[in-house]
Amino acid sequence: MKEHLHSVTLDKDKCCGCTNCIKRCPTEAIRVRDGKARIISERCIDCGECIRVCPHHAKKAISDKMSVLKNWECTVALPPPALFGQFNNLDDLDIVLTGLKKIGFDYVYEVPRGAELVSDATRIVMENEKLEPPVISSACPAVTRLIAIRFPDLVENVLPLKAPIEVAAMMAKKKVSEETGLPLNKIGAFFISPCPAKVTDINNPIGNKSSWLDGAISVSTIYPLLVEAMDKLSPQEIETIALSGVIGVSWGSSGGEAAATLTDKYLAADGIENVIHVLEELESGRINDVNFLELNACSGGCVGGVLNVENAYVAQARLHRLRKYLPVSQNHMGVNAVQLLDHMRWTKKLQFSPVMNLSNNLEEAMTMMSEMESIKAHFPNLDCGSCGAPSCRAMAEDVVKGDAKESDCIFVLREQVKDVADMLSSIGGGSVFGKGDKKL
Repeated sequence: MKEHLHSVTLDKDKCCGCTNCIKRCPTEAIRVRDGKARIISERCIDCGECIRVCPHHAKKAISDKMSVLKNWECTVALPPPALFGQFNNLDDLDIVLTGLKKIGFDYVYEVPRGAELVSDATRIVMENEKLEPPVISSACPAVTRLIAIRFPDLVENVLPLKAPIEVAAMMAKKKVSEETGLPLNKIGAFFISPCPAKVTDINNPIGNKSSWLDGAISVSTIYPLLVEAMDKLSPQEIETIALSGVIGVSWGSSGGEAAATLTDKYLAADGIENVIHVLEELESGRINDVNFLELNACSGGCVGGVLNVENAYVAQARLHRLRKYLPVSQNHMGVNAVQLLDHMRWTKKLQFSPVMNLSNNLEEAMTMMSEMESIKAHFPNLDCGSCGAPSCRAMAEDVVKGDAKESDCIFVLREQVKDVADMLSSIGGGSVFGKGDKKL
């Protein structure tokens, strides 16, 4: 597995160095140098904020093409609840699921089914096991990676359970293998992804050595093909496939997962800036009397992912209307709860990733910190971004690390130019020109 393999990439030909992205990146993972943005790979959490704000479409998310299905003997589509919010006047999940089969998938297994199992597992774990309170959901990989990078004191609070996409993929591949007799490695499971963070998580799984998924195709790629296929469906062609309930579908928008824990002591926050604020409050001990935190990097929840096609809040309203046609839940842990729960647990602990540390050597880090403060004192503390760094502090850090010069700050450069001009003026007897020079 490749380290730091990301879905979010930069098209340098389209980048104009406008600095919009550096100001919105939650982990200060972007710099503008020589007129082009650069992504610091180890800091990127693939939240997609840079894609959202780039006016030149220079940031994009890499995902699989539909042609990848040809590489497998059998394929399974795993649609998330956010996908159902992309369609107007939808009252039957089976229309979407049948449409997915029409465009090339052999089987369909809804991610909301996995979400309902994770909801069951979360309640069991919170009731019977000693977890660090409050428990933080692990469903959003962008948030989980954010915690691993910026909030080391909260790593132990993250729920050590696989996300619904992994649980759904595991259940789907085992089910299809039983029905077809094919080995698991001949069955390709593909997530229909609303965001780049989930694409990245397939390549670099959090809490697991490998993923049950074999790839991800963006909602925006699937959408036009799916709309055309759905429009051509006759009532007789619609298959009875859906086995999701209100609980599973509600995971598509903010608050759905938290409500499924069946506790009134929960907090749900969405949008990366709001998430960071909540985590800062939690880390400082100012959030109390909360048992569970649901945090989504995208505004509105997964419906706000940058790979969707519909406005997040329109999609959220559609999911809310769709729920009236569904039962409460159709997927439960059942008699094999203990065995299934074991398969749903992380296989490795979440570790703090000190990518934002100045140095792994404490003495060296302290020295660099002192240098940073000294350098930062030369800057205007405007955080204007003109230097290509998101803040004056980040710029000072870059200078200490040797990635930038103090003169990259236009205010420092202006002072340096003024000093040179004053010096030349004093040498020339009050003029920047020598005595023998003539002004043109």
